[in-house]
Amino acid sequence: MLEVSSPAEHETFADHALALPTAELRPEREFGGQRFVRHQAASARWDAWRFPGFLARDTGIAAATAGLADVRVVRPHGADATPDARHDGELLLWFVLAGTVTWSGPTVESLAAGDCVVVPPALPHALTACSPDLELLEVRLPA
Repeated sequence: MLEVSSPAEHETFADHALALPTAELRPEREFGGQRFVRHQAASARWDAWRFPGFLARDTGIAAATAGLADVRVVRPHGADATPDARHDGELLLWFVLAGTVTWSGPTVESLAAGDCVVVPPALPHALTACSPDLELLEVRLPA
């Protein structure tokens, strides 16, 4: 589980007696203006990502948070690098789920499964040497 919150000033609790999913599905139910999401990777659709040669799987977080955050799983599809880019959002985080990749910014970092990088706004960066089995969890604020 990866929990991203801002500000990170809250307690997280688990209800070990609660069986999920519940028998009643109510995807329209809102909690403080947001909805819970159940993303099933096996049945999710892969679409073009913002960089050519890559695909992304939408987890439904953008819709559930009304655009507050977006979470996608990204993988290469014919490319092994992204062009140099910048973002103007509040947060861009990549967590390596599988495979390897090199992140290039002011430094060059080799990343493998379990590694993570947070990219500050306006910082030039690129992903290179993407392994064919690479899967990245991308978190963007705002969506």
